[in-house]
Amino acid sequence: MRRSNFIPEVNAGSMADIAFLLLIFFLVTAVIPKDKGINRRLSKLCPPGQICETNINERNILRIVINNNDEIMVNGNVTTVDKLKNITKDFLDNNGDGSCNYCQGQNLKIASDNPKEAVISLQNDKQTSYNQFIKVQDELTKAYYELRTRYSKSIFKKSITDLSKEEMQILKDAYPFILSEAETK
Repeated sequence: MRRSNFIPEVNAGSMADIAFLLLIFFLVTAVIPKDKGINRRLSKLCPPGQICETNINERNILRIVINNNDEIMVNGNVTTVDKLKNITKDFLDNNGDGSCNYCQGQNLKIASDNPKEAVISLQNDKQTSYNQFIKVQDELTKAYYELRTRYSKSIFKKSITDLSKEEMQILKDAYPFILSEAETK
């Protein structure tokens, strides 16, 4: 019986090449999410020496408060997230006559004079959950989107995605998204 002192080895010379190729493959094919956040435009700074405060008629303010228990109050009345979109739409687009289709039986008296003068005041507590805050923001955005979509179809006779830049600006001027995020108490 002949024994050899030779111990079999695995050639690992190409292992580094394979690992490098796998690394490149995963780097190239991996999807890196881009969180855009909430798209809002901040108001312009007030020039020094000028008074930039504007008086807003109380009727034109929709006050939304989220407390530390994530409960939502609209103008002092408790409501739920699923009702918020329709309440907002009724507030914005009521022809200034106080009609509120969705508010029947809810003891809500909301009516802006005009969508251009309507301001949504959103206030949250320090203990408000992030998820509830985002849900409220989403409902407000949906309300404006639906109103703008309806306006686009009735005035321009086309989808909101088919509007030109000029038409989109007219649309945003008809329903400007004016949101005031008040400081927490």
